[in-house]
Amino acid sequence: MLATVHAATLLGVRGHPVRVEVHVDNGLPAFNVVGLPDASCKEARDRVRAALVSSGLAWPSRRITVNLAPTGVPKAGAVLDLPMAVGLLVACGEVEPESIDGVAFLGELGLDGSLRPIPGALPLVDAVEVGVVVVAPDNAVEARLVTPTVVHTVPDLRSLVLALRGEEPWPEAGSPAPEAVAFEEPDLVDVRGQRMARFAVEVAAAGAHHLLLIGPPGAGKSMLARRLPGLLPDLTGDQALEVSRIRSAAGEALPTGGLFRRPPWRSPHHGASAAALVGGGSAAMRPGEISLAHGGVLFLDELGEFAPKVLDALRQPLEDGTVQISRVAGSADYPARVLLVAAMNPCPCGGSGAPGGCRCPEHVRLKYLRRVSGPLLDRFDLRIDVDRPEPVELLDGSDGEPSSAVAERVAAARERARSRGVTANVELDASALATAAPLSHEATRLLEATLHAGRLSARGLHRVRTVALTIADLTGREGPVGPDLIDTALGLRIDPFRPAGHGIH
Repeated sequence: MLATVHAATLLGVRGHPVRVEVHVDNGLPAFNVVGLPDASCKEARDRVRAALVSSGLAWPSRRITVNLAPTGVPKAGAVLDLPMAVGLLVACGEVEPESIDGVAFLGELGLDGSLRPIPGALPLVDAVEVGVVVVAPDNAVEARLVTPTVVHTVPDLRSLVLALRGEEPWPEAGSPAPEAVAFEEPDLVDVRGQRMARFAVEVAAAGAHHLLLIGPPGAGKSMLARRLPGLLPDLTGDQALEVSRIRSAAGEALPTGGLFRRPPWRSPHHGASAAALVGGGSAAMRPGEISLAHGGVLFLDELGEFAPKVLDALRQPLEDGTVQISRVAGSADYPARVLLVAAMNPCPCGGSGAPGGCRCPEHVRLKYLRRVSGPLLDRFDLRIDVDRPEPVELLDGSDGEPSSAVAERVAAARERARSRGVTANVELDASALATAAPLSHEATRLLEATLHAGRLSARGLHRVRTVALTIADLTGREGPVGPDLIDTALGLRIDPFRPAGHGIH
């Protein structure tokens, strides 16, 4: 009369083990689900009933109680349809209890008894407490990424019952998925001119420094940003698994080869809400764009058009590399270590703020720029002007340096960072930075003068030194950081609030 089935539920981007306890007893016919189920879990009653009847199995006209343990963890989605059905079959004597020992079940049931794929199969299978799991055929590739789990797939509930009874063998697993075809990323060779902007993109890729591109429409800001992922090295095994787990939890399809091997690229529209950007939601907490870009690039085009409150929601995730979403029903942590790249016009009309080219009064231009708060602006290690290329640069037809050559320098710089115990220089704390990049006397004096002028915060000082170290890594320099490197790093950190026509570090 009582059966217990292993399963899992998704909370944020991580799976949590669940035991589905099904009790069948005499009494008025009823089907009750307890243990913090959401609406989709409660609706499983109708799906399970229709699936059993369509599969030629009897539906008991008795009192059925389903408990989802542990009761303190919220349960969401239709992933528990299959374990509820299996528990009911065991409790009614249709299937022997020994046949489900050490087996977990994950899947949504169709009204015809078919087994449908569920989002988040990778983290869900990773969370189960047993070594064998049954999933829908479309979830097989994701499920097999978790080792040493044994994965069985069945097309429908009838096939599952026959396999559990031993009347038929488990369906064949099918041929392994083909390797994913490499996506050809945009190449820097297409960019004409923009020497300083190209250098800033290279520094950003080498040190994982956040980059802000400011310039008029058509200057090439978006073109440069879209070529930055092509400079980044492939994801490591652990990074690929974590990135794939996040995308799976969000319901996105994984590559045919299984894992994402290249750094992700996300570019949300400027009308995105705070929940869409950092994650959350009311019914089910979903990872936001900053988490979906974890390990890669988050590009915010038209930064000045985003709602200020939405942009300020990024401040804590950019600093900590993680997002914690708290709701009454529970909380969830999302990884959010990204390279943020943003592009914006210098004013509403896009005329660069230059005399004769801009139609905006000074107060209108400053109001537009101040949609980006000072604390968020301070988190951009690199802030540069991107002017339109000269006509001769656009028309001479000569190619610039290809991404492959730049990527080699970036890889070498990242390797030097790994020798310091981090994946990129931006992760160095104050003590590690002092050891890796001691300042020369002249560099110290230059930074002291900049601090006295009020052009750097304490965070900005740390980031300038980090950018200087990244530039040294790209050029292969050793020894103390000199004033030339500091001056270059300051030159890559312009103040967008300066009066039109004036530039300062």
